[in-house]
Amino acid sequence: MSLTVVITVTFVVVYFGVTLFLCRGVKLSTREICLCGLCIAMSLVLESFRIPLPTGATVPFASMVPLMMLSIVDQPRVAFLSGWVCGILAMFFVPAWQPVHWGQIFVEQLVCFSCLGYAGIFGSDKRWKVLCGIVLASVLRFCGHLLSGVVFFSQNAWDGWGAWGYSFGYNLSQNLPLILMSAVIVLALPLKTLGRMVKRSA
Repeated sequence: MSLTVVITVTFVVVYFGVTLFLCRGVKLSTREICLCGLCIAMSLVLESFRIPLPTGATVPFASMVPLMMLSIVDQPRVAFLSGWVCGILAMFFVPAWQPVHWGQIFVEQLVCFSCLGYAGIFGSDKRWKVLCGIVLASVLRFCGHLLSGVVFFSQNAWDGWGAWGYSFGYNLSQNLPLILMSAVIVLALPLKTLGRMVKRSA
């Protein structure tokens, strides 16, 4: 087993171990199920609108925002569960998804959508806490895409770049604009007002 595979497996196992621990005892109310369905649908629609780049990558239009907002205005573990469902559905409804290997589902789909739930892990009462959550969620998402690119798409590496260099360049060109776009939108929204509205509807 190569070092790259060991790193990838370790990352996935640790990620799921921590995330499942945070999800322990979760019970979804009817309101939360409706919120989950709405955010999942919005994410899938936004994932389908993509801006092509010269690197061959495509940038989905602010598709991180719905699940991030679900985590911030409700609770992270609800967003984790929604992210897992969204990741599975994206395989069927997002044309840009490229199936290569069954392991890709765990490294890319399940990690890169559910990790958006970490946007609200530090709380939402201060914008700096939300920003820290967005940074954590974005780093986890990038790591998932990076490792997926190295393990499953190394055959597409540009001449002279190698698997790691190619995956880093390709995914940075795709994720950086998406992260910046999503962060600006989330931080510009009236988070406290939205949070109070969600709590009042409970």
